[in-house]
Amino acid sequence: MTTLPPLPLVDLGEVRPCLEGAIPAMMATCAADGTPNVAYISQVYYVDEGHVSLSFQFFNKTRQNLLANPRSTLLLLNPLNAVFYRLHLRYLRTEESGPVFESMKAQLAGIASHTGMADVFRLRGSDIHEVIEVERLPQEPLPEALPAPPLRPNFLAVLRRGSLRLSAARSLGAALEATLDTLEQDLAIRHAMVLILDTTTQRLYTVASRGYETSGVGSEIALGDGVIGVAARECTPVRIMHMTSAYLYSCAMRNSLGDAHPQSTDIPYPGLPEPHSQLAVPLQSAGRVVGVLFVESPLDMQFSFEDEDLLMALGGQLGAAIDLMHEAETPCTDGDIETPAVGAPPVMAGPPLRVRRYRSNDSVFINNAYLIKGVAGAILWKLLRDGQQGRHDFTNRELRLDSSLRLPDVADNLEARLLLLHRRLAEQCPQLRIHKTGRGCFRFEASGPVQLEEVAA
Repeated sequence: MTTLPPLPLVDLGEVRPCLEGAIPAMMATCAADGTPNVAYISQVYYVDEGHVSLSFQFFNKTRQNLLANPRSTLLLLNPLNAVFYRLHLRYLRTEESGPVFESMKAQLAGIASHTGMADVFRLRGSDIHEVIEVERLPQEPLPEALPAPPLRPNFLAVLRRGSLRLSAARSLGAALEATLDTLEQDLAIRHAMVLILDTTTQRLYTVASRGYETSGVGSEIALGDGVIGVAARECTPVRIMHMTSAYLYSCAMRNSLGDAHPQSTDIPYPGLPEPHSQLAVPLQSAGRVVGVLFVESPLDMQFSFEDEDLLMALGGQLGAAIDLMHEAETPCTDGDIETPAVGAPPVMAGPPLRVRRYRSNDSVFINNAYLIKGVAGAILWKLLRDGQQGRHDFTNRELRLDSSLRLPDVADNLEARLLLLHRRLAEQCPQLRIHKTGRGCFRFEASGPVQLEEVAA
């Protein structure tokens, strides 16, 4: 009797190309009496080097068998080279919330929308399995006529160049542009944005973008809303490979006052109208989320697990840079800035800018057009009022000490708020300008007369 040689065992990392959802997996289970059952599985999700998660959607025979006998076998096919793998699994538990569940839910929504089965593909839970063994099955070589897969960049080289760009950045704005440069120049990612988390309002606001008709700086997304909000709330990357209506965003977010507010405070969201691939990764520092790096494409299947790993590494460096710039900032003292001469402010010619502020949420309108709200709006109002008294030079330190601005005690992101205000003014009202005069110091100038109005509602 001939004994077959054992199949080669491999690490789970070799199997990751099989988990992109291009080809469904086949799962074999056994009932308590030993009766076998084979079924297709919609989704196999890589958790870590020793675990995968399978989608739980129906209480079917596979589910009944797992509860009675936790051992199963999974057959996977690599779509790039037609290599089959057999995974021997042990069912551990089912998660109905948390990072793995939310990420699988987003991916499954994309699969469902792509196949027209959004009402059928509803995730009830994420079944976590321990990977006991991974076998590579014998296979015939691929025909030579098959086209070679497109060349991908060397991700370690990309990470090195991106790290060098970030290390050379001396300001938050420069760090954001360095990250977007790496995405566009080294990875050919044309559409991207960075959002910062406001811990007070639990909303993310756009501070930089690339590749859109409008920058969308200042647009907001609630924590938990869409792939961006879920990535921030669950502190996990979220990647979808197909168009999905379940995770699209409206062009603008309603402010907290709703329809009672006399004027809209929406800033148009800069995203693609019909994205087919999306990837959001959290920006983390010191164990907390400070923002989200988001990329998208009008084409299907554009972001692989390798892109996800690379963006997580870049995002970690950007998140740390945001914190380090805040901590390393050496505020100016009152003696470091010019003291304005005593006397009346100069008289400026031309029609005045009519600036209206609503005290309830610090939203600011210029000539009846919405500009900014929240802490950034409160900062602008302070600068405008002091400017009418002839003052133009300010320090970050005094802003942090000003209780009327309602900055949070921890992680105030003042630098990000000033950057947001600077970019909104440059886009919407160039007559008002902020520019840095030193570390922790800046100047605020108006090129014409300003008329201030404050409204309580």
